[in-house]
Amino acid sequence: MATKAEKIVAGLGGIENIEEVEGCITRLRTEVLDPSKVDEAALKAAGAHGVVKMGTAIQVVIGTDADPIAADIEDMM
Repeated sequence: MATKAEKIVAGLGGIENIEEVEGCITRLRTEVLDPSKVDEAALKAAGAHGVVKMGTAIQVVIGTDADPIAADIEDMM
């Protein structure tokens, strides 16, 4: 079964679509190459409370485990 980090990566369009990821208290702040590949429904199914899109900057609101999830995603990159 996929981890929460793996599900979030899939919702962001795959590891190859993620340029940068950073944990920020309750959010994952990411930069993606192609924002059209971001699947908000998949991110919410992975446990996101919300998704904020600003061009290639995507914020995934996931709660207090944002920092450990960001670290897991960085390990995959």
